[in-house]
Amino acid sequence: MTPAARISAAIEVLDDIIQRRRPASDALKDWGLSRRFAGSKDRAAIATLVYDALRRRSSSAFAMGEETSRAMVLGMLAGLRELRMEEIAELCSGENHAPAPLTREEATRLITFDLDDAPGWVRADVPEWLWPAFSASFGEQAVSEGAALADRAPIDIRVNRLKSNQAKVLAELAHLGAEAGAWSPDAIRFLPGADGRGPSLQSEPSFFEGAFEIQDEGSQLVSLLAGAKHGETVVDLCAGAGGKTLALAAQMQNQGRLFATDLDSRRLAPLHERLARSGASIVQIRVPRSRGHESLSEVIGEADLVLVDAPCTGSGTWRRNPDAKWRVRPGALAERIKDQAEVLARAARLVKPGGRIAYVTCSVLPDENDGAVSGFLQRHPGFTLVPSQEILSSREGDFALLARFSTALGLQLSPQRTGTDGFYLACVRREA
Repeated sequence: MTPAARISAAIEVLDDIIQRRRPASDALKDWGLSRRFAGSKDRAAIATLVYDALRRRSSSAFAMGEETSRAMVLGMLAGLRELRMEEIAELCSGENHAPAPLTREEATRLITFDLDDAPGWVRADVPEWLWPAFSASFGEQAVSEGAALADRAPIDIRVNRLKSNQAKVLAELAHLGAEAGAWSPDAIRFLPGADGRGPSLQSEPSFFEGAFEIQDEGSQLVSLLAGAKHGETVVDLCAGAGGKTLALAAQMQNQGRLFATDLDSRRLAPLHERLARSGASIVQIRVPRSRGHESLSEVIGEADLVLVDAPCTGSGTWRRNPDAKWRVRPGALAERIKDQAEVLARAARLVKPGGRIAYVTCSVLPDENDGAVSGFLQRHPGFTLVPSQEILSSREGDFALLARFSTALGLQLSPQRTGTDGFYLACVRREA
């Protein structure tokens, strides 16, 4: 396919996403299945066009004067990829499956591409209804934080201490442009290429040997700052596919008891294979028989640490899932807040006196973060907040600089602040 034909295909896929309100991955898969002539490179290029257009959906629509799939793609080519109007016009010839030629209005808007009078939520590419909460989280930096969440994300991996170390894996993956992470002592980063994609890490020998797992550095940081120690009894209450479970096992030096469970048992399926590759032998996977069933009854009141990677809107991962921010709705946010209260209540039953709960989200919205922790403390007077300074000073490494990103009750990471996804962490301790 020609570059122009790929642009037409991207517009077609975006039409499907918008009209049917479906995930981009589903629309791209269906398009590929019905267009067998498109090769793997074509499908990858079209996917990048689609995701880039979704990153800048609001700003492109404002600059182009209409919210259509065509306007989103044209605006993205000018605003994100910085193509000149003449270059875009060459791609829009109307010939050989290329998009229709530019109108005079489109050409004029592509030349000016003016966002000066746009409201904050447009310049930040954040849904309008979420802008008050987003602004409350970041204040004067809200527009630049939103823009950072609209950029392409790097690929991070976590070196598995049970089998290797950062220096060794850096050397093994040097041919892929590996760089040491900025914060986590186990993090290695790969910047996306011109096509927005990273290297094929899961085909590397060191991956099959269990030397590393793909995990954002922010996720690594909150796992590390949760403070799991060897010999402890630790619970990963919302383990999902187990990325943080594996990180905890390595931090515990494979000593102690580590339980992994999730209310959605289907999410736990990949963890079995990942555990075998990692060499972590202390993990016990507990699958609940039903939603109301407690799969950890023998741990009630015994856990030193319960990690709650709470269900949330995922607003902190928008740079990896740009379509997700346009699909989230107020009702979904309210439901997630309810879920967070329920899972924190479960954690409270498991932790022992003197033990702690590490509450984590991949969200940047205050209601899901400080708001959830504040509500928990009001409902559970036997728990007290662990100050951020204590969290940062009692863990391995020097994380004092992260204190700049403290909220009233926890820590807020973000692409602009820490170069990571938008993770939140707060810890509470059971006093009695």
